[in-house]
Amino acid sequence: MTAPLWTAADIAAATGAEVAGTPKPASGVVIDSRAVGPGDLFVALPGDRFDGHDFVSDVLSSGASGAVVSRRPEGLPPTAPLFVVEDTYQALEALGTAARQRASAQVVAVTGSVGKTGTKETLGRALSSFGSTHISQGNLNNHIGAPLSLARLPEDAAFAVMELGMNHAGEIRSLTQMVRPDVAIITTVSPVHAEFFDSVEGIAEAKSEIFEGCEPDAVAVLNRDNDWFDLCAERARDHGISRIVAFGRDPRADVRLVDATVGPGGSRVEVDVAGEPVAFDLRAVGSHWASNAVGVLACIHALGLDPLKASAAFADVVPGKGRGARYRVSLNGGDAFTLIDESYNASPAAMRAAFEVLGLMQPEGHGGRVAVLGDMRELGEDGPALHADLARDLMASDPSRVWTVGPLMNSLRQALPELVRAEHGERSEDIAETIARSVVPGDVILVKGSLGTNMAPIVKALSSLGPATPWDAASSEARGGAANAL
Repeated sequence: MTAPLWTAADIAAATGAEVAGTPKPASGVVIDSRAVGPGDLFVALPGDRFDGHDFVSDVLSSGASGAVVSRRPEGLPPTAPLFVVEDTYQALEALGTAARQRASAQVVAVTGSVGKTGTKETLGRALSSFGSTHISQGNLNNHIGAPLSLARLPEDAAFAVMELGMNHAGEIRSLTQMVRPDVAIITTVSPVHAEFFDSVEGIAEAKSEIFEGCEPDAVAVLNRDNDWFDLCAERARDHGISRIVAFGRDPRADVRLVDATVGPGGSRVEVDVAGEPVAFDLRAVGSHWASNAVGVLACIHALGLDPLKASAAFADVVPGKGRGARYRVSLNGGDAFTLIDESYNASPAAMRAAFEVLGLMQPEGHGGRVAVLGDMRELGEDGPALHADLARDLMASDPSRVWTVGPLMNSLRQALPELVRAEHGERSEDIAETIARSVVPGDVILVKGSLGTNMAPIVKALSSLGPATPWDAASSEARGGAANAL
């Protein structure tokens, strides 16, 4: 029988809760009442739109083992299994802290301006080759997501991979002190969330907060190709980290990208890991995925694990929904088009990476390469210029049509040749159906924008045109598309 994730006694001890009723052992921890399953512990968090306390009765009826509350919701029977605390946010943090204290896992924390989630997912698969591995799910990387992910960490896991994100200075500091990494990686530093910083140097300083909570004898893993490598390395040493593993193309890198050949079906990558040659295939498309993989191997090397064994897991990694997932959408008569869903986030670096993928894809028949681009958020006063500056890289992907959404993307639209300009909409809902009606069989359509721009209606309109199935890399190779050396 599998041991419970938390006993009622452990929950009470970690949170200082007053126990009501008879809570059962918990097999999971959730904060979304819609996701509660039998045996889950529900933590009722108050929010701007909803208060979790309003759903306690429902989750208990659904089989939740108990609920952490700061007040007793009305209408509950006296026997309702509750952990009553002063503040449920603090209780969640306490639960996460207790989980980290009791864990035997080696913990890797991942941050960076771009590539966090891809690195986390790839590293999680690689570490699973060596033992049971827990990774933070989805985008659980903030002041709520990080303690929730820790609270879900099994006591006997061999490894844990935690993603840490931030919008402002000081946010990673509190997270890393809770996570206490054995290995901390900064994927890269670039002008993301620049609205909240005076300079990119400020962003580098904020990312380097990850070292403040590291365990003794921790290892810092840093991108040797990034302009802010030296600053980040210095901050790591400031916090007592003596071992720094560098990765990238730079000849001084400990884990060096020797060569990569990228094509529409994936990449063939060659890496030197401290003198050991390692070659592997990636199904994920684009040079940024090759860079992510090299960073993952640097973490594997930092942990003293076999890089060749780890790299065997890379072939199974594919981009997730909203993060580059590709679909073949069938139309009437057997025709189809390709949809690249990059609707979850956007920054100048991420946009350029997506343009590279679009350029690698080969349209069919009379189709073309189509870009549907929404505003990049949180760029501050440089936002219009940073959008316009994308024009050259976008045109290098040879688009036949470019649709734009949002006031900032209008700056990019004006910088493009009139020949490729399609319609512009202030909101995605304004042009979603028009875009769907414009699809030509054989098109390759990229949809990308910041989450706040809400490009999801466009993805929905396009994927609703017919059955959408994950894009088959092997059949695409058969259709053509020359590989390009990085």
